[in-house]
Amino acid sequence: MTKQESVDFIIKTLNDLYPNVPIPLDHKDPYTLLIAVLLSAQSTDVRVNQITPILFRKADNPYDMAKLSVDEIKDIIRPVGLSPMKSKGIHGLSKILIDKHGGQVPKSFEALEALPAVGHKTASVVMSQAFGVPAFPVDTHIHRLMYRWNLSNGKSVVQTEKDAKRLFPKALWNELHLQIIWYGREYSPARGWDLDKDIITKTVGRKSVIKDYLNSKKKS
Repeated sequence: MTKQESVDFIIKTLNDLYPNVPIPLDHKDPYTLLIAVLLSAQSTDVRVNQITPILFRKADNPYDMAKLSVDEIKDIIRPVGLSPMKSKGIHGLSKILIDKHGGQVPKSFEALEALPAVGHKTASVVMSQAFGVPAFPVDTHIHRLMYRWNLSNGKSVVQTEKDAKRLFPKALWNELHLQIIWYGREYSPARGWDLDKDIITKTVGRKSVIKDYLNSKKKS
């Protein structure tokens, strides 16, 4: 199967499985999405969705968030992990949004990535999901699957993003990255992986990955 045939198969399979793909993080506007994505770093979407309602009841906009102390924010978000860094980032970026952006989340990668605790992946999620700007945020699921599917070398998320953008049509990026995340969780996880259920990897996967999987099953 050629690389293009693999890409076409992946797109068709994901569209069949996820014709209407949901956004994993609960939010109501660009600001609450930004905060939720920031909180999701090295945490799970499930855990974040448990904590954000508590946080947003106190502050769901930069003006109210800036009125909270860093310690107040930290106490609320502690269960998601990295709370000292994330609380400072949330408080700091809220003040910057007020001072420099009229209380609004900016609609550019440059301005977003200039905010405290906001990296390229977070900015990409906000640009794609809040503003509809084509982007391809790479999380651990996408990084893993792009390697398993023999579409990237797996050496860095930067390279994975470049490869994804090169291989997949730009018009599909915003939906496709979400479809891959859901597929990774449900059919091709890092742990407890069952190749028989993972139709995409079984069809287009890297030969060495499939070989290693089969060898591990023989040993077990």
